Amino acid sequence: MDFRHEQKIEISAGDLMVLRGRLRQIMRPDPHAIGGKYTVRSLYFDSLTDRALREKLDGVDRREKFRIRCYNGDTGFLVLEKKSKLAGLCHKQTEPITSAQVVSILNGDPALLPDHAPLQAELYRKMKTEGLRPKTVVEYLREPFVYDAGEVRITFDYHIRTGLQSTDFLSPLCVTVPAGDAPILMEVKWGHFLPDIIRDAIRLDGRRVGAFSKYAQCRIYG
Repeated sequence: MDFRHEQKIEISAGDLMVLRGRLRQIMRPDPHAIGGKYTVRSLYFDSLTDRALREKLDGVDRREKFRIRCYNGDTGFLVLEKKSKLAGLCHKQTEPITSAQVVSILNGDPALLPDHAPLQAELYRKMKTEGLRPKTVVEYLREPFVYDAGEVRITFDYHIRTGLQSTDFLSPLCVTVPAGDAPILMEVKWGHFLPDIIRDAIRLDGRRVGAFSKYAQCRIYG
């Protein structure tokens, strides 16, 4: 299992303008972005006791979370993801999933999840044995940049919105509201090394690596 480094830094609107200008000179936009950005909508899962949320807030060293994700409102392309963290390093597993399977999950009967898809089979098992259930929709706007050396990916996430306790993930009419006073978030991810040119470009005085969680922020109302 390959783990990657990940850092999260809360920045201001002024920081975003400065960093965006710097990175455009040395990195390239993610080819999937439209006009340099795209909308991310995720449906997060948690146990009946909110284990994923509590472990995040408590800073547990080893933890995991499941989510289903779509981009730019395109529910014709959906992915199931499991994100694992260990000692500050991250690993993400993904599998395609159909809208019919998502509907089955939302109806509380994940019987359409097949045994031959390992990640879907794991989700099915944990829904049955650990009470894993959809908890909330998280939505935000993302600006992604990539750099081949070091497998670097830098994203700016903002306009973070919460579906409250709604899990109407597939509906274009799913109601979301601003997730409190959520910041602009810069996420820096890389493989074995972070090139100096990138490290220098993202350096900001007075900004430090933090542990902000979009999922936790979107659970502030319940």
